[in-house]
Amino acid sequence: MINYSLASSTWDEKEYAALQKVIKSGMFTMGDYVKKFEREFASFFGSKYAIMVNSGSSANLLAIASLFYRKKNRLKKGDEVIVPAVSWSTTYHPLQQYGLKCIFVDIDAETLNFDLEKLRAAVNDNTRAIFAVNLLGNPNDFNEINKIIGEKDIILLEDNCESMGATFNGKYAGTFGLIGTFSSFFSHHISTMEGGMLVTDDEELYHIMLSIRSHGWTRHLPKENQVTGLKSDNAFEESFKFVLPGYNLRPGELHAAVGIEQLKKLPKLIQKRRENATNFQAQFQNHPWLSIQKEIGDSSWFGFALLLNENAPISRDALVKQLMEMGIECRPIVSGNFLKNAVMQYYDYKVAGEIQAADMVDRHGFFVGNHHYNLKTEIDYLYKLL
Repeated sequence: MINYSLASSTWDEKEYAALQKVIKSGMFTMGDYVKKFEREFASFFGSKYAIMVNSGSSANLLAIASLFYRKKNRLKKGDEVIVPAVSWSTTYHPLQQYGLKCIFVDIDAETLNFDLEKLRAAVNDNTRAIFAVNLLGNPNDFNEINKIIGEKDIILLEDNCESMGATFNGKYAGTFGLIGTFSSFFSHHISTMEGGMLVTDDEELYHIMLSIRSHGWTRHLPKENQVTGLKSDNAFEESFKFVLPGYNLRPGELHAAVGIEQLKKLPKLIQKRRENATNFQAQFQNHPWLSIQKEIGDSSWFGFALLLNENAPISRDALVKQLMEMGIECRPIVSGNFLKNAVMQYYDYKVAGEIQAADMVDRHGFFVGNHHYNLKTEIDYLYKLL
């Protein structure tokens, strides 16, 4: 029996050496390593600004919060935001927590991203934002999404927490929207164990996020900024000066120091994931009773999604049970249809059109892991068992 796990460590002696440097410095709270990681992350992805937080979930929260405090075109309670019916819970929770109305749109059963025709039908004069989720490494078709938006005053946001390194038409996923969010949790493309990042080219939103990330105070704002205008030269006065309703979403120096080393490895980590995907696609693209995720652009292949067809000789639950017993870890395709969850009783939401593909994924889908090393043995083993 082969152990085919969902995730594995991408660390080596460089990450452990980076941890030791921070430990030796005695400075563990947010400081110079965080600033350096932010600069290098922004540069890597071609964005003007990057802001590190303690998780991808916090990144989504900070993105939504910041849009309530900009000077023009700010969001307000009751505004409608379109979301896909399949994503992680913390794509949606910040919308509920800020009183926004979620408009759920079905996904495409092949790509697992927005069903573009249903998205087009859902957009109307009340639509204030579209929160696109790049699922399991797969970027959305942003050409079509931008055509749907057209000249409408609609904000495009990206939850790119599962798709670091993916590209569409040569541009990195996470950089198509006004704000893009990333995660560096253990199982993701790079790992700081816990950590998240946001990118934007909007200086005002960047300054707002700097404040909200740290209690809503002014301490981490530049002297000239788009929140307060001009900061006082009195450091004592500015040390505890609160101007926005904020949180403590700050990361630590240990996480950032590891992130700096991990970012250097990202191109090779993605290359190996794509090589594994080529092997996976070759074996499974013509499977008689399983379908696999259809790639848009160049996926970074977070994992390998499989969907049982109607003619499958076994149920999803029975199949997953057998695979797990044979050493192959499996999980649902993210949340499945998020609308099934009891937490929806607390939401202000509407369903745009029928939700069919998300239901199908919920009942018949699962995914297995991808890694930064050669998985030929594991993929062959999976295919043989199936």
